[in-house]
Formats: sequence, C-alpha cells, structure tokens
Amino acid sequence: MSQKIPYIRVGTTYYKVIEKPLISGDKTSVLVRWNRETIVSDHGKIYVSTVPKFDGFCCIPEHLNYRQIVQGFYNIYNEIPFAPSSEKENLKNNIPFSLNFVAHIFGEQLEMGLDYLKILLQFPTQILPILCLVSKERATGKSTFIKWLREIFGLNMTYIKGDSFGSQFNSDWAAMLLVAIDEVFFDKKEITERLKYLSTTNKDKLEAKGKDKEEIDFFAKFILCSNNEENFIQIDENEIRFWILKINPIKTENTEFLNNLISEIPYFLRFLIERPFSTEKKTRMWFSADEIRTKALQKLVFKNNNKLESKIIELLYEFFESNNDEEINVVPQDLLNMIIRMFRLTYWTRNDIRTLLKETWKLNPQNNGLTYIRYDLDFAGIFYQNNSVGRYFTIKKDFILNKRVEMLN
Repeated sequence: MSQKIPYIRVGTTYYKVIEKPLISGDKTSVLVRWNRETIVSDHGKIYVSTVPKFDGFCCIPEHLNYRQIVQGFYNIYNEIPFAPSSEKENLKNNIPFSLNFVAHIFGEQLEMGLDYLKILLQFPTQILPILCLVSKERATGKSTFIKWLREIFGLNMTYIKGDSFGSQFNSDWAAMLLVAIDEVFFDKKEITERLKYLSTTNKDKLEAKGKDKEEIDFFAKFILCSNNEENFIQIDENEIRFWILKINPIKTENTEFLNNLISEIPYFLRFLIERPFSTEKKTRMWFSADEIRTKALQKLVFKNNNKLESKIIELLYEFFESNNDEEINVVPQDLLNMIIRMFRLTYWTRNDIRTLLKETWKLNPQNNGLTYIRYDLDFAGIFYQNNSVGRYFTIKKDFILNKRVEMLN
C-alpha cells in the first residue's frame, strides 16, 4: 500500500493505518476506525475515491511468504518484524546467544526445542503442546524467553495474566499465534479444561464487549509461566497436551542479553529454515506423549494425584479428632462440600473423589440409597449433622489414622 494513502475501506467502514510509537523507539502499525467525512475534510472528495477497498478482513498466518491482501480481503495477521538473513553459511557462528539460550530453556530437549521454534516459523497453523516454563527460583530467563519470542513474531504474540484468561472476552488474543500466560495458577478445573480444548481446536468463538460472537479459525499456541512447580494447574497422569520444563537460574547476569538475542534474530530465522527437523510429526500436536514427558510433568502429576487424597485425610482426621465416632458415612458430594468449605479449594469434582474412594482406597458404596447421618462444616469450621439418603461410603477412623501416618512419613 502506498504510504501516501494511509487509509483503507473494509466493507463499508474506513480505517486509518497509524504508526504508533513504542517505548523502545520503534513503531507498530495499528488500524483505527476513521470517519469518511473527516477524510473528505482533510483531503477532498477525489482523494476518497483512491482509498483501497476490500471485501472484508481475514486472518491468514504466514511468516516467510506474507501477504497483506488475500483474494480481496485485508489480512489482519501481522508481518513479522525481521526478515531471515540471506546468508546461509556458518550460521551457528552468528547466533551464539540464541543457541545457548534455547539450550538453557529446553535443556536435554534442545533439538526438540529448535523443532518447536521451526514449526512456529514455518507452519504457524500446526497444533503444538502447551509449553509450560516453571521454576521456584528467580532470574531463570522465563520472562526473557517470552520477550524474545515477542521480538521474533511481533504483534502476532501477546501475553496476559492468568486471572484474565478466565474472562469470557477473548478479542485481544483469539487471533494470535502465541499467547503467553504469566503468573499461572489455575485453581478451577473448568479453566484448565478450556485451555486444553483451545490447544487442540481449529475453531473458536471470538467475543468482544458489545459485539455478537463470531466463529473464527483458531491457531494460537499457549505458553504458561509459573513460579509454582507443583500445582499451578490440575492435570492427571494420562494428560498428553502439556510440555513442562523446569528452568534453572542463569548463572551469570548479562544486562544486554535480550539485545544480543534481538541482534541475532535474522540469522536465527535463517538457521531455523535451513536446519532439518530432528523429529517427525507423530500426533496432531506433532510431538508424541513420550517425547514431551519430562520429570517436571511427572512431579506435577504426582503432586496433583496426592493432593486430593491428602486434603481428604486432613479433613477426616479433623472430623475424628472433634467427634467420638469410629466411622463416618459419606457420599462424594459431602466430602466435596467440606473440602471447599475447609480449604477454599475448587480443584476437584465429585467424580474425582468417587474415583479415589473406589480405585485408590478400594472402598465400595452401598448397593442402594439408604438413610445416613450426613456431616457438613459451618462457616466457623465446626462439623454439624443432619439426615440424608444416598449410596454412601463408610470410612473408619483407624483407616484414616493409618493413612495420615503414611502421609506424614
């Protein structure tokens, strides 16, 4: 588009392409609605007839063969800020910071990490695992990795806070290539389920305030960052969508490290293009479950699986300490209600508790619905009782005491 005509008409609406200044000193192009009468007032009626016209918007992610105009539609996907270097020889010598940094982030899975970045560059619509960078320690490079990717993919990447991911409105990130979510702590299972759904779907509903929902092609990949290694998200042992990496601290601080990475981007892009894949596409998420199974994932699964059990043991231990009963009759909903009341946790469902009681503790419910004394907690944390009917499980005091000893040891 000629710089002398910074306007476009999409459908019946006019827009101005504005070069918005950034703190870094660079500029970024943004589309802003513009009134036709204002254009006429500023440039005259004849000028308006020269404004390029398009049938509508589209979102076609391309990096190496980017097209602003696709079959009469204006592409809202952004061109990446850097073009690959034309040099093809001795590329590794030109990207020492980049290769060392990718090795730091991906560790023993360096080659898979380079494959991941190559896929982002060359096959932006390819589904990929949810990449999770976790560490209790500071100065690990998690934030630098996110900033580096933002420099590489420009306005096609965004990052949001974990609490805003649960919002119904997604217009600010639904058409992105990468969505980085910082300070992740998903304590509600429905948020985790939404994340898992979005990581594998190719369609989603775009929803903005005051506008109707619109179905769009969805190709975003998620990167989660968390300082909580053990329970930032609830997943089970059969989960195959998460690639969890424990990131170690960077030993020596370099205040110019990000700038060094940025200076290497053109050479790094060329390196990714020329470098052959080290893996083959084995699943819809490219990598197999075995390839992305890490110690950090196994640790998270172990803690998740044992956390529910530990909370039930703690709850029932408190019950038997405050009552003279030798056993308690419960249905899964009873335990769920008391866990929510005692610990303010909403991770689990009745089915999670039922599975633990039957498969882990090997308990069986009554064959029929029978009357039993149901216990609950009031707001002061005191157990109270009433009558109920259900296919209850019977849990004995000695069983819980033994379980508690095992847990403490």
